[in-house]
Order: sequence, then C-alpha cells, then structure tokens
Amino acid sequence: MQPSPSNRFLEHLDTEALIGFVQHLVQIRSVNDPLVGATEDAAAQAVVEIAKSFGWEPIVEYVQPGRPNVIVQLKGEQPGPHLIFEGHTDVVSEGDRNLWSFDPYGGDIVDGQLRGRGAADMKSGLGAMLYAARALEQSGELAGSLTLAALVDEEGLMLGVKDFVAKGYADGAIGAIVCEPEAGEVCTTQKGAIRLEVRFRGRIAHGAMPDQGANPIPAVADILAFAKHTERRLRREYGADPLLGTISITPTALTAGSRIQMNLTPPIATADFDIRTTPPIDHTTLIAAFRHEVRAIANASGTSGEIEVIDDRPPTSVTKEGPLVQAMVEAHRQVYGEAPAYGGVPGTTDGTILFRDAKLPVVVYGPGGKWIAHQADEYVNVSEIIGAAKVYLLAARALLRPTQ
Repeated sequence: MQPSPSNRFLEHLDTEALIGFVQHLVQIRSVNDPLVGATEDAAAQAVVEIAKSFGWEPIVEYVQPGRPNVIVQLKGEQPGPHLIFEGHTDVVSEGDRNLWSFDPYGGDIVDGQLRGRGAADMKSGLGAMLYAARALEQSGELAGSLTLAALVDEEGLMLGVKDFVAKGYADGAIGAIVCEPEAGEVCTTQKGAIRLEVRFRGRIAHGAMPDQGANPIPAVADILAFAKHTERRLRREYGADPLLGTISITPTALTAGSRIQMNLTPPIATADFDIRTTPPIDHTTLIAAFRHEVRAIANASGTSGEIEVIDDRPPTSVTKEGPLVQAMVEAHRQVYGEAPAYGGVPGTTDGTILFRDAKLPVVVYGPGGKWIAHQADEYVNVSEIIGAAKVYLLAARALLRPTQ
C-alpha cells in the first residue's frame, strides 16, 4: 500500500533526535544578563552546530557582543515562494530556584514532560522548526526558499528581529510562522506593546519644609491615577477582543529618593509602564494622551516632566482566510485529526516586528502551554513538540509549491 503524502513526508522527521536536541538547548542557560556577562551565545552555537550537521551553511550575525542571530537559508531546486520560520534563543531568568521543584536547567523528561526554563518558551518550538525544515529538505519537495531565524533578545527589546529585518532577510517573504508556545492554537492576532518611562524632576527640600522645593513623588502618584483611569476608559470604549481580551496599562517599576534620607524630598521620581493593546487602539493617540497629562501634572506640581518611549510595537492581525493561516489549519488537522482552535497571543512576539517593519502576515503556533511562559516549573509535553514539528513540516510543504 502506497503511503499517503502526509505519511511520506513525516517519515523523514527524526523525532528522537529532535527531542534530544531540545533537551540540550534547555540545559543551556541562555539568559541575557549584562551584569554577569551572560548571553544567548551558547544556545546560538548549538543551533549552528546542528545546522552544520545537516549540511547547512548557517549565517551568524552578531547584533551585540556575544549575542548572535543564526540564520539558515534553504533553497529548493525549483522556484517558488519564500517562507520564514522564526524563534528565539534567549530565555528569561529562572528567578529564585527555591520556587522550582526540579532543576530549571536539567532538561529531563518525566512522565512525558520535558522540564526546564525555556522548555516551552521557546526552545521546543525552535527545535521543532529546525527538524521540520530538515525533513522537508530530505523529502526532496522543497521549492522556493525557507528561511530559519533563531534570533536573540526576544525577551528584551527584540534587537535580534529588528536586525534581521533591517538586513533584508525577510524581504519577499509570503509570511512568517512564529514558533512560540500557544497550546496548539493557530494564533492570528497578538497584542501590541508600548513601554513608557515617565520622569518628573523636582527640587529637593527638607521633609519638614516641602514647600521650599518641588516633590516629584506626588506627580508620579498622579500619573499612576491617570493610567488606571485611561485603562478603565479604553476598556469601556473598546470592550474585550474575542481572542486577546482587554487592553492593560500596567505600572511595572517605580523609583524615587532613598531610604537613607527620609527627611529629604527627592530630585527625581519615575514610573515605568508596560502597555498591552488590542488592534483598535491607536498607539500615537495613546502616547499623546500620556504626554499631555504629564505636562499638565508638571505644571500643577512645579516639576518638569518627560516621557521616553522605550519601545512601541503594534498589535498584529491576519485574516483567517489567508494562505498562511489555512496551511497551518490544514496541517494541524492532518496531524491531530481535527481542526485547531483559533487564538490570540496574550503577550507579544518577534512577529510584531516582522508585521510592522517587514509588512508580513504572521501566524503564531507552537508547542507548550500559552500561560506557562516565565513561570517556575516550566515544562512542555514531548508529544506537543513532535506534533508541532509535523505541523510545521506539512504547512511548509503546502506553502512552498513550485511557481508555475
């Protein structure tokens, strides 16, 4: 009996080697921490080594010292479209190890779960996309070109993907599949992100004579109140997105003064905000509202105020009827025997930059729970890693057809 096309392609997928490679990646602590000189370099070099073992010629682009993007460009024998698989090599810190019930960098497998920091976010997706690409190449059915991007700094300011786009690696692509953990959902949308720092500068004074200076701390309290009011207003106006939920404006850091000088008002106070938006929210208008309020507060308090926009990434959205989404839906159906759920990314991914700067449609799909990222006791089911690799393989094969 002749195997079905799906089975014929899937038999080239080395699932045992895939799982071993993901374990190896998880065992590498690829946290970017300038204070101790830690970077993603070792994880990136592991990608380089596996790529070379496949006979590929990986491109290594250092975005910052010790922080390399790894890019592989596979070319088919026949002309066709250009598709991108994207993932990142950095992980967030494990935090307090006492909160973990196992070694965060053990990479062991217990009861079908591969455990450790980055197991879900997103070394499983990274490994799955590499082995899926290898299987497609070995099948002899690769047409056009497939770019594999293992990038740095997704957990930071996304310097890796910004460099990737700026150097033209995304040019001409029909779209990108971002291999982040989304519990098997085909995510057609994701929230945008604005990172703001608000600073008020005052004049120091004795704590017993505050009127002789200008205390910036009450000004920060006022901007916090404005942020909460704005969040409530926008939630009333726009409601909840069916896939993403509501906008959030979250203060994440406050700085002012020193506990050593409790009788001295500080010269400066700051508030940092992590703002997550849904597609109807206009970022320019929202940032302008913050600027206007900061000026008003500064004028009323006798301080000077300023805003720094540290990052501004838009929400993304792609139609369910588009070829990228339909290829993922059909590939999932072939692997799992049922259609996947559509979803939205609760955070943001490198896909926001591919969408904003390269103007690409983006779908996010990958192994691991969508809510487990950055938590202690992170894990991913081994079966999900294998399933995602199969879906990537079948979707890429469907999208990379020879040009007629």
